[in-house]
Amino acid sequence: MALSESVYGSDKHGLVWAYLFRPGVAGAPIDADEALAWLAAGEPRRADSFLWLHFSLANAAAVRWMRAHLSLPASFYESLQQAAVSTRLEQEDAALGAVIHDVLFDAEFDSSNVSSVSAHLEPRLLVSARLRPLRSVDRLRAAVRGGAVFRSSTELLAQLLREQANVLVDIVRSSTARVDGIEDTLLASRVATSRRELGALRRALVRLQRLLAPEPAALFRLLNRPPVWVGGEDLQDLRQAGEEFSAAVADAAALAERVRLLQEELVALTNEQTNRTLFVLTFVTVLALPINLVAGLFGMNVGGIPFATHEHGFLVVVGVLALMTAVLAYLAFGRRRD
Repeated sequence: MALSESVYGSDKHGLVWAYLFRPGVAGAPIDADEALAWLAAGEPRRADSFLWLHFSLANAAAVRWMRAHLSLPASFYESLQQAAVSTRLEQEDAALGAVIHDVLFDAEFDSSNVSSVSAHLEPRLLVSARLRPLRSVDRLRAAVRGGAVFRSSTELLAQLLREQANVLVDIVRSSTARVDGIEDTLLASRVATSRRELGALRRALVRLQRLLAPEPAALFRLLNRPPVWVGGEDLQDLRQAGEEFSAAVADAAALAERVRLLQEELVALTNEQTNRTLFVLTFVTVLALPINLVAGLFGMNVGGIPFATHEHGFLVVVGVLALMTAVLAYLAFGRRRD
C-alpha cells in the first residue's frame, strides 16, 4: 500500500481522495470503506449530502473498484480510453457525463502537457478519474480543503469548469508577457526572435484552445434541456462557468491571431534586411566591375597593350577607373534616392 501511494498518489483501490459534503459545511475527507458505507446507506440517509470520489487511472485497481462498487454507464469507461478531442459536457440518461482537458499540474506551458479527467455526475455523487494530476482538479481540491462550501454536486462540477477556465487564463497571461517581449524586439527592428519560437507558441495556443474549449453544441443542449434534478441555481452556475470559459477561449484566440501577425511582421522584417544586404552586395559588385574589366584586359600577355610605354599610363588608367566608378555610384545611389 505504501508503494502504491508513493507511485500513484492513491490508495490500494486507486482512490486519490473522497469528500463527503453536507448542507452548509465544508466537505469532509473520508476513505474508501467510509465511501462504501455511504453508498450502501439508504436514500433517506444520504438525501441531504453528496459524495465526490476521485481516482487515479495509473493504479490498475481503480477501474476494477469502480466496476465492482459503482453503477457507472459504459460511456464513462469508454471516455477513459479515448484520445483528447475537446472538453465536453452532456447529458447521459438521468446523469451528466463530462470529459475535461487540462494541463498537467507540474508542467510548463506546452501543448503536449495536456491530459484529461473523466467525470460522471449524479444528484448525490460525483466520480472523476484521471491518469496524471491536473491543475484545475488540484485547485478544486485546494478550495475544498480550504473550507469552501458546495450545495450540490452540480455546483462542484461548475467550479471545476471555472478552475479550468482560470488555468487557461493563466496560460494566456503568461503567453501574453512572452509575446509582449517579442513584439518590443520586432518594433525595435531587431530580429533576435526565432520564427520557430513564434510558431511553437502559436501551435500551443491553438491546440490548447481546441482541447480546452467545450463543445458548444453539447453545452447549448445541456443548458436548454438540463436533467430534472438540476436546480435553477446550479443551472445558473453552469451557465456562468460556460461564459467564463468562452471569454478565456476568446482571449486565447485573440492572442493566437496576434502571434500570427507577429509572424508576418517578422517575415517582412527579415525579407527587408535580406533585400538590403543583397543590394549592398550587388552595388559592391557593380562598383568593382570597371576594375575587374580593366585588370582582365591589361593583364593579358599579348602585344599592343595600351599605355604600356606611356610615361603616365598608370595614372591615366587609374583616373579612367575612378571616373567610371564615380559615374556608376551616382547612377546607383541617385536613382535609388529618386
